[in-house]
Amino acid sequence: MIYIKTAEEIEGMYAACELVSRTLGEVAKWVAPGVTTRKLDNVAREFILDNGGRPACLGYQGFPGTLCIEVNETVVHGFPSGYVLKEGDIIGTDCVAELRGFHGDSCYTFAVGEIDDKVERLLRVTKESLYKGIEAAQPGKRIGDISNAVQTYCEKAGYSVVREMCGHGIGKSMHEDPEVPNYGRKGIGPILKPGMCIAIEPMINMGSKNVVIESNGWECRTRDRKPSAHYEHTILITEEGNEILTTFRYIEEALKGETEIVEPEK
Repeated sequence: MIYIKTAEEIEGMYAACELVSRTLGEVAKWVAPGVTTRKLDNVAREFILDNGGRPACLGYQGFPGTLCIEVNETVVHGFPSGYVLKEGDIIGTDCVAELRGFHGDSCYTFAVGEIDDKVERLLRVTKESLYKGIEAAQPGKRIGDISNAVQTYCEKAGYSVVREMCGHGIGKSMHEDPEVPNYGRKGIGPILKPGMCIAIEPMINMGSKNVVIESNGWECRTRDRKPSAHYEHTILITEEGNEILTTFRYIEEALKGETEIVEPEK
């Protein structure tokens, strides 16, 4: 069932999305060689709790972290760990914050120091495809229009689109109907209506679209172990078009400054 949000519920979504956006802005300050992914997770968890929210991923069906950690070939759902980030890595940080009963969901893939030009292009195209999908999310259009916009843009650039994972509706639950795939045909799927909130999240691979689920039952990585990138916004369908409820502004502000390199956690 697809939930159309009331004006009051939309206000709740604004607040939750602001919190998750600010959380990733805090995480951005710590992304650097020498930092463990567990440290990033701790930063996110403490920030959400300190601001009256709840880390929605933590404990969800047994998931052990606040952030879904996505280093290099990991597509989604990686665990925070003692892995020490190194120069040239990329890391996606997918976060859901619950605030007063509503959820905000966002993801950003960071470069760790200087990265290979080919990998940098993957990140750029994936991020651009997110906004292509958002542009297609207009009232009266269908989910397939979003899916096709993402797929077409990325495949024309020479990349592949993960089939097994997708975006979703969001609100009082972290995952609501409808599913929002990153591939598909125009003009199919549920109609987009004002008051719908959806999370659009391209997961794009440098190599094959094929993925593997690791033995922990969570971590999804590329089968060929080539890099994967992931960006996500939560949006609201409006009468006139759409509104992006999450923002990368706090991340961009953090990345303008110098990030201190720290020693690995013991």
